[in-house]
Amino acid sequence: MRVHVANHPLVAHKLTVLRQTSTPSPTFRQLTEELVTLLAYEATREIAVEPMEITTPVATTVGTHLTSPNPLVVPILRAGLGMLEGMTRLLPTAEVGFLGLQRNEETFEAVTYANRLPDDLSGRQCYVLDPMLATGGTLVAAIEYLFERGARHVTCITLLCAPEGLEAVEQAIGDRADVTIVTASIDEKLNEKGYIVPGLGDAGDRLYGVV
Repeated sequence: MRVHVANHPLVAHKLTVLRQTSTPSPTFRQLTEELVTLLAYEATREIAVEPMEITTPVATTVGTHLTSPNPLVVPILRAGLGMLEGMTRLLPTAEVGFLGLQRNEETFEAVTYANRLPDDLSGRQCYVLDPMLATGGTLVAAIEYLFERGARHVTCITLLCAPEGLEAVEQAIGDRADVTIVTASIDEKLNEKGYIVPGLGDAGDRLYGVV
């Protein structure tokens, strides 16, 4: 497993505003989309491409285009939906699958309640969107779901990570496949409730309000 922390002044600035309790939901949503687009730029550095001959107004030349099958973007419901627009803005040809996973607040284990994914992901590059990598349970469950369907190249994009969550994912996944985590920050720790410190609170609630 590889971990990439996006070290860029704009990433740090947008994340700082996201962390502030005074940031309202509309601003939080907008900044999340912008931040994810920056992270997606880093996450797609190894996206599969092939040469393509084209004709410009001046001459013919060889360019580059994405290979088939199209990449698959998988937002984890519900907070991952707030990251989808930022990802598809950079990668508009990607297909989108949905995975509903909810953390049990007592056991911290992920419970699946929705699945809208292709049955066969062999040869597909998959991009999982989840704002917070806290205990790691949700992300491990999502990656396992993709593995079961044949995926072997999975990139996870998060706004924040906790060291405990990164360790949990690495132990669960091992070297079974090519997994990369791209994030804006690795924070200090988890608290006793399993929240990232200093973190930014519950991303879903801050995106959409308390339901």
